[in-house]
Amino acid sequence: MIDYTPLYQQLADTPLSPWLTVLPNALEKRFSDMNHGDLERWQAALQQLPSVADSVADLSQGVLIEAPQALSDEQQADLLAGLQGLHPWRKGPFTLFGTHIDCEWRSDWKWERIAPHLDMKGRRVLDVGCGNGYYMWRMWQAGAHMVLGVDPNLLFYHQFMAVQRYLPGAPVWQLPFTLEELPEPAGGFDTVFSMGVLYHRRSPVDHLLQLKACLRPGGELVIETLVIEGDENACLLPEDRYAQMRNVWFLPSVAMLERLLRRSGFQQVKCIDLTPTSTDEQRSTEWMRFQSLPEFLDPENPALTREGYPAPLRATLTAKKPGN
Repeated sequence: MIDYTPLYQQLADTPLSPWLTVLPNALEKRFSDMNHGDLERWQAALQQLPSVADSVADLSQGVLIEAPQALSDEQQADLLAGLQGLHPWRKGPFTLFGTHIDCEWRSDWKWERIAPHLDMKGRRVLDVGCGNGYYMWRMWQAGAHMVLGVDPNLLFYHQFMAVQRYLPGAPVWQLPFTLEELPEPAGGFDTVFSMGVLYHRRSPVDHLLQLKACLRPGGELVIETLVIEGDENACLLPEDRYAQMRNVWFLPSVAMLERLLRRSGFQQVKCIDLTPTSTDEQRSTEWMRFQSLPEFLDPENPALTREGYPAPLRATLTAKKPGN
């Protein structure tokens, strides 16, 4: 598993220093209780990845990791087998030593849309629902001082470890927890991201309040979620599934989400991106061979989901916690 000792050292002189009394034990318990039918396969995949000394990253256009010298044929074969053993890859893409992981999502497109509106320089960042960590690497490249992600999905945790083993000195960390399982955050973060999480929450306002509690006074929230068109009174509560997804509870209009953010105590609320999700941005690939967005839309009318709801439209908003 990940050696969190450097993280603990980073937390020592920050508002998050109280975590040091509880986080090591919480992680130890999480790992001792770790249980999944595919866990042995994922761990074997990680062990198959070759050791590469002095790897370097170019994160300016994506997540590209290279070595000073080309890998041998045996190393390339081990790399490909290890990475494919962590199928399915949802967020990306990644390129490791010439092996391109074409993930289900073109997450680089979303980052390119929102990054010009964000200032990451010197920031302590929390990424809630971070998945395999793709956006965290982009946040670090954009100048973040430290990036901490939380996501309970154990496959995503192993995918993050696959990339992190080649960038061991980066101040980028993933914790296999939910937001609710984290220690009290004590307003320890300059920026908090919540992307693709809100619509899975039964109580969206509670989620917004939890995110606000993680921010220092004057800190910034970046929230991305599925939305619908309409005025401040419009929202969609699916009867059952939405685009074949279970556990989708709440799709507000942008105007309603702006109101919810203000009612939750945020200021300077601004929508920085509103983009329909295309079947070029989310689709099946060799690295994610299950059904994806093309199969979730009405084949007769792709403006609708198979359930008859409006096709996915995603908005990204920023908002500030009152204070400095």
